Amino acid sequence: EHHHHRIQQHRQKRRHRFQYLTRTIYGGGWFHPLRFITQCFLSLHNHHNFLINQFNKRMISLRVPAPSSFNLQRFNSGALERRWKLGRDCFLSFTPNRIGLGVRAAKSEMAPFTAAEEETLPEGLQPELMPKHVAVIMDGNGRWAKNQGLQPWDGHRAGVEALREIVELCGKWGIQVLTVFAFSTDNWIRPKIEIDFLLSLFERTLKSELETLAKNNVRISIIGDSSKLPNSLLKVINEVEEVTKNNTRLQLIVAVGYSGKYDVLQACRGIAQRVKDGEIEVEEIDEILIEQELETNVTEFPYPDLLIRTSGELRVSNFLLWQLAYTELFFAQEMWPDFGRNGFVEALMSFQQRQRRFGGRKS
Repeated sequence: EHHHHRIQQHRQKRRHRFQYLTRTIYGGGWFHPLRFITQCFLSLHNHHNFLINQFNKRMISLRVPAPSSFNLQRFNSGALERRWKLGRDCFLSFTPNRIGLGVRAAKSEMAPFTAAEEETLPEGLQPELMPKHVAVIMDGNGRWAKNQGLQPWDGHRAGVEALREIVELCGKWGIQVLTVFAFSTDNWIRPKIEIDFLLSLFERTLKSELETLAKNNVRISIIGDSSKLPNSLLKVINEVEEVTKNNTRLQLIVAVGYSGKYDVLQACRGIAQRVKDGEIEVEEIDEILIEQELETNVTEFPYPDLLIRTSGELRVSNFLLWQLAYTELFFAQEMWPDFGRNGFVEALMSFQQRQRRFGGRKS
């Protein structure tokens, strides 16, 4: 009897020790196998519903406008396709983070340019009147995302998709330089989480698109104040510029940490230093010397022929202030993710209908 009592005590101690451990691990409740299995099932079920809800939120933004609204906005099939890609990418990129499968989001790439595509222009556009240099203020990503019920970074992802399309069209249609305003010096006042995402997105995009851009003979140049950029991004920038420096089909200039005032200021400082060092005399300072010191002195065509700004805003927002002296301006109502091919054709048609006199008289 005494031996039996000792065995019972030993079993009770083991049971208490097991209950203590499971209670600690299991968040304060007593462990029960059936309850554990049930809660695992409910957790998976709730997670499945959570994913479905997230997907539905993104799919809501893909609905086609009602017939009554077609007279208020131009239907853009390219924008609808980009919204579908955004919903797909957001869903695929969101799922692995929740369930740990390590699946990568789908990524679209520019198709290689072909000889036939090079010669094909939309009806109404004349090859001899195409601008050599187009600059774009890619405005409205955040507002586009808000209108779709999405987060700001979803808008920036959609903006990257829109830029891919415009880069491809420039390469096909013979435009030689495309300058885009990606990040202004004034944008540093935005929330840190958004800034970090933007810089991270820029770095990832450069890495993922480098091979395709190099294959399509696109040269990448980055301008702007790099003093605040992370070292990892600076390393990628140097690599991209080095790999593509000899490409000649299209030059893509990306302005990051840039503003027109900053550009003129750094040019003046550079000239002042050269005067101080005795390299030049004050009397030698002229427009040509200033242009040589501007950051846009990375291209044969530093002056944009056409500036496009999206989102309906009617200002240049501290972009290329010196270089825009005789640039034709086009302001589009669409947000940047919705701009696409149709908007680009409209801007080019408007440009080709203008008479550029550069201060002279019509002959």
